[in-house]
Amino acid sequence: MIRFDLHTHSNFSDGKDTPEEMIESAISLGLTCLGISDHSYTSFDLGPCIPKERLEERRRVMAELRERYCGRIYLCSGIEQEYYSDFPAEGYDYVIGSVHYLLLDGEYCHVDNTPEMARRMVETHFGGDWYAYAAAYFDTVADVVRRTGCDIIGHFDLVSKFNEKERFFDERHPRYVAAWQAAIDRLLPYGKPFEINTGAMSRGWRTTAYPNADMIGYLCDHGGRLILSSDSHSKQTLCFGFEKYERLGDCLIKNWEDIL
Repeated sequence: MIRFDLHTHSNFSDGKDTPEEMIESAISLGLTCLGISDHSYTSFDLGPCIPKERLEERRRVMAELRERYCGRIYLCSGIEQEYYSDFPAEGYDYVIGSVHYLLLDGEYCHVDNTPEMARRMVETHFGGDWYAYAAAYFDTVADVVRRTGCDIIGHFDLVSKFNEKERFFDERHPRYVAAWQAAIDRLLPYGKPFEINTGAMSRGWRTTAYPNADMIGYLCDHGGRLILSSDSHSKQTLCFGFEKYERLGDCLIKNWEDIL
């Protein structure tokens, strides 16, 4: 059983629960390590991120909680650093590098907000070509380690969040496969683990985690490493769906100390 979860969000950003409520839930689940990785500050979209004026408060609260819960659980203070964030990811135990937007014609277009927003973006900026959209997304993700200096690569194929039952595109189409394989090939030399992220499962968008099974197989076959992450925004969904993926082979990291 995997007993750690490093991709979670508290009410310092867009999570529902306080850090302490998240910690108590993690302890009740038998976790030995919890990482709270709130969204980095982004000046162009203040909705999901930590407000700049609360960054120091969050550091203080996390330090106090780490000391208070010492011996019961190891608490890590992380950050989910947006590719386009204009604020440095400094002073954290670890960094998750993620792409939630594409910068298109001067507009930051949200990739994973709603299916309607995704469809409108594809129609407006890609002439309805979902494979061109996916190629642009993966080309950006391929640069996420260089840009953010991250320790973990977040939800590699977030572009498929709303594509359950291939609602918008064929995930085995040669153009789609070529795009994600090229991105993985660019990222593998960094040696950073890729998330198996179950967040879309807990929120009802998908029945499987991302990356998809073909990507997981490709990563394992090419020396990639994987880490389970719930991307939980509430205490109820910590470690959601982990049991479906815990038996992956040596490519799955099973000890949090191998990362931190």
